Amino acid sequence: MPAHSFIVIEGNIGAGKTSLATMYARHIGSRLILEEFAENTFLPKFYENPERYAFPVELSFLSERFSQLKKELLARDLFTPAVVADYFISKCQIFARNNLVPDEYELFLKMYEMVESSIPKPDLLVYLYLPVEQLQMNIRKRGRPYEQQITDRYLEDIQRQYIEFIRQHEDLRVLIVDTADVDFVGDLRHTERMFDLLRGEWPVGVSRVKA
Repeated sequence: MPAHSFIVIEGNIGAGKTSLATMYARHIGSRLILEEFAENTFLPKFYENPERYAFPVELSFLSERFSQLKKELLARDLFTPAVVADYFISKCQIFARNNLVPDEYELFLKMYEMVESSIPKPDLLVYLYLPVEQLQMNIRKRGRPYEQQITDRYLEDIQRQYIEFIRQHEDLRVLIVDTADVDFVGDLRHTERMFDLLRGEWPVGVSRVKA
């Protein structure tokens, strides 16, 4: 039986959250929830023109994430009791706070608060920390055209919003993992190290480790 029945792997753009979530879910035989961002037609437009498309992209993500998480988390069964996801509903607030102007953010927050409370909290929230230069390397490597213009400043801002969110939610069980010197996709020793961390019994609050 896995140590945590609902684990979320979070991180900045290019941190490797989808890769790790996929690998760990396969390893423990759990259900896997991956964000379906590829269907969001506003995302490429947002990167081209943030001021115009920030509000519609954040609203569309809120709708899509809420719909997927509600469906997937309510569909648990006895044969696959554990769930691993590569995002959580709180991601909506984190990005909206960074991307929206104050009046848009206040309107967004009202809608977010109506749906957030109906989504179960994760038993363990893992945040993969990587320096911006390594995030940019990963972004270039995976080659999504609309991501290639993401600036260092934008990644720094998102990283700061994640850390601020974590500081404000010490009621959650959060593990911040510094993966700057880790290749958990290509090095089996590093993979096993990450799996050990994900299986660990961590206290409520924020724990920090270097993988």
